[in-house]
Amino acid sequence: MEIDVITLSTIQKALENIAEEMGIILHRASFSPNCKERLDFSCAIFDRNAELLAQAEHIPVHLGAMFSSITAILQEFPVDAINPGDIIILNSPFTGGTHLPDVTFLMPVYFDNSLSFFVNNRAHHADIGGSTPGSMPGISSELFEEGLIIPPVKLYNRGKEVKDIMELILSNVRIREERLGDFRAQRASLLRGEERLVELTNKYGQDFVFDACKHLMDISEKAFKRQITSFPNGKFQYEDYLDSNGVTDDLVKIEVTITKTDEKINVSFVGTDSQQTGNVNAPRSVVFSCVYYVFRALTDPTIMTNAGLFRNIEIEIPEGSLLDPRSPAAVSSGNVETSQRIVDVLLGALAQALEEIPAASQGTMNNVTIGGIDQNGNPFTYYETIGGGVGSSMNYRGISGVHSHMTNTLNTPIEALELAYPLRVNRYEFRIPSGGKGKIEGGHGLIREIECLTDAVVSLQTERRKLSPYGLHGGGDGAKGLNIKRKTNNDEIELAGRAIVNFKAGEILVINTPGGGGYGRQ
Repeated sequence: MEIDVITLSTIQKALENIAEEMGIILHRASFSPNCKERLDFSCAIFDRNAELLAQAEHIPVHLGAMFSSITAILQEFPVDAINPGDIIILNSPFTGGTHLPDVTFLMPVYFDNSLSFFVNNRAHHADIGGSTPGSMPGISSELFEEGLIIPPVKLYNRGKEVKDIMELILSNVRIREERLGDFRAQRASLLRGEERLVELTNKYGQDFVFDACKHLMDISEKAFKRQITSFPNGKFQYEDYLDSNGVTDDLVKIEVTITKTDEKINVSFVGTDSQQTGNVNAPRSVVFSCVYYVFRALTDPTIMTNAGLFRNIEIEIPEGSLLDPRSPAAVSSGNVETSQRIVDVLLGALAQALEEIPAASQGTMNNVTIGGIDQNGNPFTYYETIGGGVGSSMNYRGISGVHSHMTNTLNTPIEALELAYPLRVNRYEFRIPSGGKGKIEGGHGLIREIECLTDAVVSLQTERRKLSPYGLHGGGDGAKGLNIKRKTNNDEIELAGRAIVNFKAGEILVINTPGGGGYGRQ
């Protein structure tokens, strides 16, 4: 069917706007500061064949992994086993998830009793059970320590909440009202997506919309091919290291070889270290997210992000490695920290072929979870990722104090943090100087000091505390990060990058985040 370019563009923008509106609903309806303030969630739309049609500009590590989630769900629930109004959830890293706090919701969308689309969202929940408040234990060594494992199950059946499943989940988390509120916000987001997709299909007709979606995927595929033909052919290798695996202090290697042949890209992680005893293991879905993110960032931003964009990328991951671990490997840090190092090695390899590739950004999300019992006897869990320096490139200076690469969240405003938790922010400022020196200086990190107003357990998952973010083409490295516990007598204790530490009321956690690498010789 011939479809004019104006109509194609209209349908493209409609799909993108539906995904964005789903995010607006989730944001406004959510209960937790992590979703309401930091916007730690993502939304996407898939066709009836489980191919990506559109996504909102949310969290890269969520969005690329949604392919794996929908595949795992449809293996467990074939099309004839799902109905209008069903919502299937999961968080298991070995059946399409990333790490346990990220809970995925998937709902089929029907038109004239025919399955037409799937709407999908994923939100990071500030607690999903496990050995420490916040479900991000710094030194976990198996998945069972990290929270409740949810395989693909129906949380809503024909529009009705499955109370037994909901109660089972809520009985295993620390703040049930907050989890329930965020779950229902995720459902509201999907319902809005369903409503808008039905409106779109009513307007143009189901067959017309299906044909338009096929055209849009083909257009994205062709546009990606055009983009990468300008890249030089060749084989480009790079390796970098994680500071530790969380249990031992040994460095952990990630190695990549990118082979560019005309219109094809092969990304091989052969040479990467094997599965680790600590929590730095990253499920395959996380690796796919990283690769898709990097190549998406190198293409024209006006190209629609859909399944067609990634057809010419082949990814090879050794089974049983750090990047394809076997259950029940601990993975909580893989999603947030290992993902950042995967991006660093991908960009390090591509920098050998493309001058515009930037130096390394901070290379960590600086994950902080603090939990315990507040002054009123109620449990609390605070989760935050903290920004740092962005690496510079030939075209721009690295930004200071922001999230970069696989995360795209905001910070928790001080006022919201202090209102919700028994915590006080005593200091929040740029860490100057911390950006790498060079012709173009890297962005600076941040200093954030959080005082505990009650006894609490602090769990840290941070990186770039041993190895600095690299500079490029003669540019200097960014400053390493530093974690400190300041006692009430002002004595300071340096904390490991991954740690679980008890804090007493009045003690202060100080996080100094890394700077970005510099670019070019001064």
